[in-house]
Amino acid sequence: MKNFYSQFDFQSELLFEVLTSEEKKIVYNSMEPLIIKKGSLLFYEEGVPTGIFQIKKGKAKKFKRGFSGTEQIFYIYTTGDVLGYHALFGEERYQDSCEALEDMEVNFIAKDVFLKLLQDIPALQRTFIKNIGHEFGVLANIITVLAQKNLNARLAINLLILENRFQKHYKEGGIDLTREDLANIIGTSPESLGRSLKQFKDEGIIEVDKRIIYIKNKNQIFQLLNIEKGYMN
Repeated sequence: MKNFYSQFDFQSELLFEVLTSEEKKIVYNSMEPLIIKKGSLLFYEEGVPTGIFQIKKGKAKKFKRGFSGTEQIFYIYTTGDVLGYHALFGEERYQDSCEALEDMEVNFIAKDVFLKLLQDIPALQRTFIKNIGHEFGVLANIITVLAQKNLNARLAINLLILENRFQKHYKEGGIDLTREDLANIIGTSPESLGRSLKQFKDEGIIEVDKRIIYIKNKNQIFQLLNIEKGYMN
């Protein structure tokens, strides 16, 4: 199971773990605390990057709008995640957007300060570059699921991924997202999502409390995925 989850987890919360205590102190002393209100953008598509963010509290969605204006959500960031550095490394504008899903507390490192940290701490540069490679693989896996799996399989896989991600930070372990956002993660309409959620609920796979979804029977999810069980090893 650990290998399954790592295929869909950016693991950016581990970026500073390779540093020595002194190096961590230097990095954290370079951070500026910010409050980001629900619905505000941390960065936006075609915007000029100004620095990187580390989430202290809250969650945010990474998404891109299609030609019709519909969002495709690629990732849900949670507490501890570091984001916004891809455009800095590529020396280009942001290719996607990131919006706060609730009121958030974040740490911000300005662009010039971050680039100097990379020069002064070689281990920091190495771990960021390594993680960018890992995140490329994660996005490839997400695109493969969207392109090759049917709706119920996409929903099942994403429920497992989201529960695992939220469990690390929210004791209740539920999946707290709007139906529109969940639909935009799995690539369907809210109406089609609603029908699949009702089917999962009727079959005893999930329970729903208002908008929060709880997985109650993972064995049924594994049976539903069938050939995808090889994914789980």
